[in-house]
Amino acid sequence: MSSEGGWHTSGAARRPRPSSLRDTWGRWVDEAVRPRLRIARLLPSGGPGLVLLLAILNIVLGLLPVAFLILTSMVVGHVPAAVDGGVGSTGWDRLMRVFLCAAGLFLLIQVLGQLGNGLGQWLRRRVDGVLRDEAMALLLRPVGIGPLEDQRTLDELSEAVRSFDRDWGTPGQACVGTLALLARYSQLLALVVIIGAMVAWPAGLAVAMTTMLFRYGQRGGLRKYNRVWQEVVRSEREAEYLHRLTTIDVPAKEIRLFGLSEWLADRYTTVSLAVQERRARARRRVYLTPYLLLTSIGLLLAGGTLVLAGYLAATGQVSLTALALGIQAVILAISLGGYYPEADTSTQMAMLSLSALRRLRDRFDESAAEHRCGPARVTIPAGTPRSALTFDRVVFRYPGSRSAVLDGIDLELPAGRCTAVVGVNGAGKTTLVKLLTRLYEPTHGSVRADGLDIAAFDPVLWRRQFAVIFQDFVRYELTAAENIALGASHVPPDRAVVLRAAQRAGIAQALLALPDGLDTPLSRAYPGGTELSGGEWQRMAIARALYAVEAGARVLVLDEPTAALDVRAEVTFFDRFLELTQGATSLLISHRFSSVRRADHIVVVDGGRVVERGPHDELVAAGGHYAQLFTLQAQQFAGGLDIAAGGGANQGRRPVDLRGEVGG
Repeated sequence: MSSEGGWHTSGAARRPRPSSLRDTWGRWVDEAVRPRLRIARLLPSGGPGLVLLLAILNIVLGLLPVAFLILTSMVVGHVPAAVDGGVGSTGWDRLMRVFLCAAGLFLLIQVLGQLGNGLGQWLRRRVDGVLRDEAMALLLRPVGIGPLEDQRTLDELSEAVRSFDRDWGTPGQACVGTLALLARYSQLLALVVIIGAMVAWPAGLAVAMTTMLFRYGQRGGLRKYNRVWQEVVRSEREAEYLHRLTTIDVPAKEIRLFGLSEWLADRYTTVSLAVQERRARARRRVYLTPYLLLTSIGLLLAGGTLVLAGYLAATGQVSLTALALGIQAVILAISLGGYYPEADTSTQMAMLSLSALRRLRDRFDESAAEHRCGPARVTIPAGTPRSALTFDRVVFRYPGSRSAVLDGIDLELPAGRCTAVVGVNGAGKTTLVKLLTRLYEPTHGSVRADGLDIAAFDPVLWRRQFAVIFQDFVRYELTAAENIALGASHVPPDRAVVLRAAQRAGIAQALLALPDGLDTPLSRAYPGGTELSGGEWQRMAIARALYAVEAGARVLVLDEPTAALDVRAEVTFFDRFLELTQGATSLLISHRFSSVRRADHIVVVDGGRVVERGPHDELVAAGGHYAQLFTLQAQQFAGGLDIAAGGGANQGRRPVDLRGEVGG
């Protein structure tokens, strides 16, 4: 028999080597000890005074039921004397005093229990509030967007925020549950002492072992079962997405028009049932056999203790009070080996959440190192860029992809001029914007501003040099004024500048006509709110960028800025484009050549490289890639005008002027 690489070999059969004791111990430490230490380290964020008060209260709440148990056992022990002496006898008086003490203690337990619940909720809100702030800061921390588009990060993120989204099993609740364990285990310790004193010390030890075996089965099983949650997190995320599709208004039109309701329901059912079946199999594997084994051991130990107590009472070695106290202590101690609703599941879920947050933090640390986002080495010179922004032999691959989107591209964007970038879908046009604004870092090569590598700049300060209109711009559910002012959130909002940006973008009249003017929420989800059309929202995005330019942005990036505008609105916008961007370095990305032709300089990108460059007239005259795309679009546009006028596709077609005018 030989051993190689962790496998035993015997003939043709190969079986994995069982985990060593060291491996098992290490896994237990990683899954049980370290997460609990993370929870314990969260406790001070709830306030040391509150934590100390709850700790003391929980110990008291753990010991009071034991005291109640002693009193009720004393009641049982005083019953024979009270019955023999009758009402008014000394035995009766003793019975009543003990009974009243037990009743008072019972009421005290109820009052302190409610007080503990209230203080626990206070602690939970405090801890969760602090951790929510930390989680938000963590998610806003990445300098680039690469980690937020990575599948592994999305899985960790889903696991990390699950408890907060459901407001159950949160780290704050886990802190409360951890303190509640003081009540459980102080009670168990007291019961073991009682069993040892009343029956026999070996019996007390046997009951303690039984309880802890049950606890191991419960908590260890829960820990193993919850590994499945991490394995099905992607399917769970898909199920949540499908469910969310049916509860929001944006996809409602398509779902009904395309008849997707039945498909959505079937898909959701299939994914959900697959997740549930996998969990059910894991539950049976984790709990069934251990339950039978541990229950058998527990019955032997607990049963033996009860038999011993009965034997000692029958032979007169212990009193009736001691027998009653011993039996109740055994039963109560065994019950402590079961499920703790205040701690077990919620703590386990919180441990998963905290572990996911830790892994997320580690992933962001790795990303920060890869992003070259350490302390800024160079101060951004005033007025940058003065000469040009340059892509110097830039190669870029998206994480997890083998193919390069940009393959050694060389590109210069002259300062103070408008450069248009054109190309087919997937040519890498938008990727240029992401690299220029340091949302990603080049795989190879560098991006320079006036000869300086922008990787040496503080990325936050560098981005303030940009005003960007992405084709997938965000529609913020805020007021109209706030939507525009977000273009330069690093400076105090200026209402006059907001209005001027709206006027220049051609949206001011529509906004001022709203019920509360610029203070109207742009969402029907809020009182007095309204919704804008697609074209109006695009003008809002343009106004946001123009606001940033007035706040000091030196580079204006327009990624399909007029995709939602009609032809007349687009023409009007670009007629004023040079005026709106006077003095700014502009980068225009568009599929509409009627817009592109107005740029000072045009660059054609194909296959991740620059294949043509120059002004519109020269590129058309060259008859290359640009001329072909331009001619095709111009012919389609001319044909569309003829059809709209009532002619056929080939009737009355106007000749196309390759300089950009549709002639007639």
